[in-house]
Amino acid sequence: MRRGWRRRSVLLPAAVVLALVVAAGLVWFEPWKLVVDESVAEPAPAAAAPAGPAGSAPAGPVVLASGTLVPHEHATSGEAQLLELPDGSRVLRLEDLVTSNGPRLRVWLTDAPVLPGREGWHVFDDGRYLDLGPLKGNLGSANYPVPAGSDLAGLTSVSIWCERFSVSFGAATLAA
Repeated sequence: MRRGWRRRSVLLPAAVVLALVVAAGLVWFEPWKLVVDESVAEPAPAAAAPAGPAGSAPAGPVVLASGTLVPHEHATSGEAQLLELPDGSRVLRLEDLVTSNGPRLRVWLTDAPVLPGREGWHVFDDGRYLDLGPLKGNLGSANYPVPAGSDLAGLTSVSIWCERFSVSFGAATLAA
């Protein structure tokens, strides 16, 4: 009888510790995101008002810079465009994005060069970056407003950044 009691007194705490470790792992890694895609289909920004007289601001968005996304930690493809709208506001548009879903993915404008392959995984948090917010979906097209008054000088790339693991899923060099 005493022997069975000892075994239970060891097994119960071990089971509780194991359950806590598994729960913490699920919260930290969010493994379901590997099989759950989030699609987004936002239209491209359009002019807010009709065009004025000749010589006035353009009637639609102007592409300030653009680039093609390259893979880093995860297979990633699509296009990135930095747009200026007729009202002077700016938006980063990700078009036809295809990447893996993941925990705490963010969209960053950065001053880091886009390096191919594994060399480019960890460079984007080394310098200056502007966080445009959470990735709206890992599939599709979405717009990310650039905060008014943001200094974009020197921010020449965009990264799909995983805050949880400090790694780039994919990135693009933005060229005029």
